[in-house]
Amino acid sequence: MTLLEILEVYQDEELLMVDGFDEAVIGVEALKMRLVYDINKMRTILVERDKMTFEEAMDFLDHNVLGSYVGEQTPIYVEI
Repeated sequence: MTLLEILEVYQDEELLMVDGFDEAVIGVEALKMRLVYDINKMRTILVERDKMTFEEAMDFLDHNVLGSYVGEQTPIYVEI
């Protein structure tokens, strides 16, 4: 399911999104209404869009995204 499809289906819900990573959304966890992101897709976005090395992308995500808690609707990050 793409982010646009998720937003259409759950249009009455407030979903917390990570800026710049719409293409990495792979689903929604329906219990707490949290978006699910594919970590590998997020890394690929950073490598291709921001010209980071793979290691730089891993470090960026580890320090700036994956460990962040912003409440009950903090997105879920998975490696597939």
